[in-house]
Amino acid sequence: MGTYTRILYQIVFQTWHWEPTLTESKRERLFSFISGILMKKKCFVLQVGGVENHIHIITHVHPNIAVSQLVKDIKLSSVNFIRTEKLFSHFRGWNEGFGAFTYSLEAEKNLIKYVLDQKEHHKTESPREEYLRQLREFEIEFKKKYI
Repeated sequence: MGTYTRILYQIVFQTWHWEPTLTESKRERLFSFISGILMKKKCFVLQVGGVENHIHIITHVHPNIAVSQLVKDIKLSSVNFIRTEKLFSHFRGWNEGFGAFTYSLEAEKNLIKYVLDQKEHHKTESPREEYLRQLREFEIEFKKKYI
């Protein structure tokens, strides 16, 4: 008998102190790199995107992978990639931690659109407000000093 899962995740993490270091002209290279990591780990990539200070990943995570290890691998590999490629000159790393939220499969198209529309979305809600809203919507207890 095989193992079969289809769990839809939105994973979110931020630049160090939410610094706006991910310049628009080079973000797509980073998103492609992160997509490659996900594919190598046999995750089904739906969308990777974000703005100058945070990343959103919409994916189905392979059942043999722990989400925390996946995010750790993405962060470590992407920091090395950014530094080696000199992608973002003021990038100092990622904040500790991440958010991972699960959704019903029916939410897939809306999540993809949400990530694609990040630039427009953040005209009305700051990235920090967005993250706090997500934590509250999923009833996740948190300490503001760690946000």
